[in-house]
Formats: sequence, C-alpha cells, structure tokens
Amino acid sequence: MTAPVPSSAVPARAPVEPSDAAVIVASRDDPERFSEIFDRYFVEIHRYVASRLGAASADDAAAETFLTAFTLRHKYDAGRPQARAWLYGIATNLVRRHRRTETRAYRTIGRATAETDHADRVAEMVSAQRMQPRLARVLAGLGAGDRDVLLLIAYGDLSYEEVAQILGIRTGTVGSRLNRARRTLRKALEGDVE
Repeated sequence: MTAPVPSSAVPARAPVEPSDAAVIVASRDDPERFSEIFDRYFVEIHRYVASRLGAASADDAAAETFLTAFTLRHKYDAGRPQARAWLYGIATNLVRRHRRTETRAYRTIGRATAETDHADRVAEMVSAQRMQPRLARVLAGLGAGDRDVLLLIAYGDLSYEEVAQILGIRTGTVGSRLNRARRTLRKALEGDVE
C-alpha cells in the first residue's frame, strides 16, 4: 500500500495558452492583447520576409505585417484557431507589393561577380540579397506564383494546405507550382552541385 500523496505535492498544471483566435477576438476590446500574437510570431514572420526581401527591408516589412494584422483583426475568422497562415498571407501580400524591388535585387545579384571569403559565402546562401548569382537569376525568372509557393515552403516551412490557404489556391496547385519551380531550379543549377 502506498502512502497518499499530499495535495501540496501534486504538481500544478501549467496554464493553457489561449488560442490565437481567442487572443485576436479579445484584442478587439483590449487592443494590448494583440501583443501576444506579435510575441508568438514576430521572429518567424521576420525571418520569412528577410528571406524574401533582405535584411534591410525585413524590419519594416515584418512591422507592417503586424500593423496590417492589427488593423484587420476585426475581420479575422475566429473559426481558425491559429493565426500563422493568416499572418503569412499578409506578409506574402506585402512581399508582392515589394515585388519589383525583390525581382530587381535578384537580377542585380545575378549580375554580381564579387569574390567573398568562405564565412561570407555561407551567410550569403541564406540571404535574399546575397544569394549565389545563378540561383538569384533563376528565382527572378520564376513566375510570381511559382516563386511564392517555393519560398513559402522553403522559408516558411509551411504545409501545402497552409500555402494554399495563404495564396487562395487549391492544394493540388501548390504541388504543381512547387514541382515546376523545383524542376526549373534543378535544371538551371545542374552542374553547380559538387
């Protein structure tokens, strides 16, 4: 027979974090509550927009994403418990508005031939403004839809379903756009793999 466990020895349960939807709905009456959404997703959204637009534009684009989300919080569908796809959708729309800048940057990088040391090359491989010239040219040449799908999956680590929701397309379309983008990249970059 085991001795009864005193009630003070029972570990307290950690409070359950409210869903994104609950926080957003609450923020309609108490705007400061929206900071919880910011705290949950800012780093992830910042990383995504930095990968698309470069570090110089990332702070502004990420801040604009959350400002837009805050402004549109009254339209948020409370039936969607997670705001992640909604925020990525807003960020992607902002990236589209910056499309000319992004495409121009890819083309400029594609023409660049400056030598860099190994440490710089490793860092540059993950930066939209310092990608290897050939990769940048290929990305600039992709159609906007294919590029959006590829980069949302690569940088956002999103599922096909989430990407479909963000872009307002069918899941099958996500798959076909991703396959087309990968095929184009593979063909263009053949021989670059050591």
